[in-house]
Amino acid sequence: MVIKCYKLLFSSKGLISNIGSYTLLTLIFINIICSILFFIIGYSLLLNKIKKIIEIKFNIPLEIKKTNIPPKRKGKKKRSSIRSKAKVDIMDENINYQTNNYIKEKEEINDKIEDKDGDKNNKMNIDLNDYELNSSSYEDAIKYDHRTYFEYYLSLIRTKHMIIFTFYTYNDYNPRIIKISLFFFSFGLFYIVNALFFNDSTMHQIYEDHGVFNFIFQIPQIIYSTIISVVIRTILSLLSSSEKNIIEIKNQKTLEEAKNTAKKKQKCLLIKFILFFIISFSFLAFSWYYISCFCAVFKNTQLYLIKDTAISFGTSLFYPFVINLIPGFFRIHSLKNGKKKCLYRISKIIQLI
Repeated sequence: MVIKCYKLLFSSKGLISNIGSYTLLTLIFINIICSILFFIIGYSLLLNKIKKIIEIKFNIPLEIKKTNIPPKRKGKKKRSSIRSKAKVDIMDENINYQTNNYIKEKEEINDKIEDKDGDKNNKMNIDLNDYELNSSSYEDAIKYDHRTYFEYYLSLIRTKHMIIFTFYTYNDYNPRIIKISLFFFSFGLFYIVNALFFNDSTMHQIYEDHGVFNFIFQIPQIIYSTIISVVIRTILSLLSSSEKNIIEIKNQKTLEEAKNTAKKKQKCLLIKFILFFIISFSFLAFSWYYISCFCAVFKNTQLYLIKDTAISFGTSLFYPFVINLIPGFFRIHSLKNGKKKCLYRISKIIQLI
């Protein structure tokens, strides 16, 4: 059977008609490119982001590099003194320029978050992003979360919708390259899960329908595959996420604790990302083998597989707009009225769906 699949796959007709094989090979290629780019560029950018968060959190001034002034030479006192004065003036201007830029950057980042009593000295060093506000405790939410229902709804869309989270969310602490790799992996995941649901009864139904796509018959398969794919993707996203780790560094009370925590989390993140790329590559490689054999043997069935995958993937992109309408009713009501912690907990449970 395996030899027959390989003959069909690598024959001219098999390669031309095997759309699934090309699709999975493309996803594998994207996964490899993302892994190379991350370990060359992305990981160092993540470390710089952690360093910047610590500097802003604990008001660490920028390190200003002083240029070495060359020693004076004999016989050219006037010229050397003029040059040294000019270099000192240039160095002072650079120091002032860098210091002013640092002050401006601090003023832009340090937004004034005032209490209800109007205390202007109560500031937070760094803005809380969507994830921090949505996962905050009830007491912190009452103190800091003054968003409207619509703003809270948009924050859930930014964190839970695959396309928006991958390409249009900028205030989170997840590497962009990892998010792109996870997005394309998700499409391959939907592809293989839908293919696994094609059995003898499905083939028989296609035969009875004379090749016409029976949407009603495919609805249960599409629903099951969507749920399974979303659950697997959610589990893998926990492995690829760095947000919780960075927030833990950010919440440290002292500079020494933040640096020690950062060292531990950096090692943990590196292991997590390596495991993520290994698992995703292995899964896509297995999917490529299975889909290639499936489409090579059942050439006339791959059109139904593509339709099921497209509908299932589209459903996963649509349902966040509906399900995320619910948590806001409980959350906003509990924060406005106060002393309704139970409703707040319900909203946090629903927003996990």
